[in-house]
Amino acid sequence: MSKWGITTLCVSEFAMTVSPSTVTPTTPLEELDTLQLAQALAERLAIPERDWHRLKSNRSVRAQEQLAAALVFLLKNHPEEALPRLEYAVGWLNRSISAPPCPQHGDRR
Repeated sequence: MSKWGITTLCVSEFAMTVSPSTVTPTTPLEELDTLQLAQALAERLAIPERDWHRLKSNRSVRAQEQLAAALVFLLKNHPEEALPRLEYAVGWLNRSISAPPCPQHGDRR
């Protein structure tokens, strides 16, 4: 969706919230705190809506996205929000989860 706003993927359990920040593409890294760096990383690794269908099953991309979101929640002292995202990242890597069908297209049986 919007920069530092709510990024909602095709399925709601993969939704992630990243708080607004004053980070700009030209902000020197030395001026950023750890949370701002993590938020920038989460923003960078979030799958853009235009690329959702192409990347939704890419295990590495999905694990990176979830791991970055978990880091943001850990740094915000919300371990209860970080843990499920860490579990999703591991699930993508160990192949215990896979991408569900996109609700926009319905069930194709």
